[in-house]
Amino acid sequence: MQWLLRFSGFFSAALIMIILSPSLQSFPPAEAIRSSSLASFSDHRFSFRRSPVFRNTHDYCPSVITRSRPIVCDPSLVHVAITLDVDYLRGSIAAVHSVLQHSLCPENIFFHFLTSVETQNLETLVKSTFPHLKFKLYPFDDRIVRPLISTSVRQALEQPLNYARNYLASLLEPCIRRVIYLDSDLILVDDIAKLWNTSLGSKTIGAPEYCHANFTKYFTPAFWSEKRFSGTFRNRKPCYFNTGVMVIDLVKWRAQGYTKRIERWMEIQRKERIYELGSLPPFLLVFAGHVAPIEHRWNQHGLGGDNVRGSCRDLHPGPVSLLHWSGSGKPWVRLDSRNACPLDSLWAPYDLYVHYTRR
Repeated sequence: MQWLLRFSGFFSAALIMIILSPSLQSFPPAEAIRSSSLASFSDHRFSFRRSPVFRNTHDYCPSVITRSRPIVCDPSLVHVAITLDVDYLRGSIAAVHSVLQHSLCPENIFFHFLTSVETQNLETLVKSTFPHLKFKLYPFDDRIVRPLISTSVRQALEQPLNYARNYLASLLEPCIRRVIYLDSDLILVDDIAKLWNTSLGSKTIGAPEYCHANFTKYFTPAFWSEKRFSGTFRNRKPCYFNTGVMVIDLVKWRAQGYTKRIERWMEIQRKERIYELGSLPPFLLVFAGHVAPIEHRWNQHGLGGDNVRGSCRDLHPGPVSLLHWSGSGKPWVRLDSRNACPLDSLWAPYDLYVHYTRR
């Protein structure tokens, strides 16, 4: 009976895959890209297949004009920011692949990669895996944020690169007015231009909100007992939102100095211990109750389960445009260990990683 239930789960996942990804293209013959130069920042080698070439639907897509100014400033571009962390590099590559695969105008997408390692080797890897990709690497100086980071419930949440999203307004070129921030543990199964075109109204950020969640659990009793802290939510209707998928108006962010506001809460946390999670609570403190709501389809989060090993989650009710393995369980780890959850099979087709055996 147990094997029958497991088979049923994988069959359901396969069926969902067909529904979600009608436009999946077949891979060309695998061409391994072995980046031994990456050994300078890792114990093992990274090897990825070359991605298929994704071209614009020419009758629909706006032209990218590069003559009069740098290409990154072209107003026809969709800007996407994502981190390239050694531990999550495989997930980042899969995320980029999924974005390109489902875009009607993939040549109009510009990727901004945030990294805390030496960028030359990573640039070689990205160019080899995605030869036609428009992108730029931004080295993030850990020293900016390390003194502000406090201990968290999971060590992974304490990594400085988790906080790089706080500094997008200063890291990216001033000509960039809007950006989509994406975590490394997700895939898109819809055209990212739809998310890009979401109206933020007067708000600075947009994200799917989850107002049914118990908002109080994101802060300690000490926070709620102190009016000087909890009073920040006075006259606001705060709802939980996941910071792994956000549309950010960089013009408003810069004008309102939101980076400094986030840093101030991090300084308070170091002294008063007002929350237990990593980079999420400062965002809630600054923006909860002031978020432009985006459809839930754009962040089907929590697929990584929680801190309980082997915890598998189902999709939330409703349509799906983005699947997010937030939580401690990552699909590539579970697939490699042959202990995958049914929905991990939805991530696998975007994985360009080639297992390398040392001789």
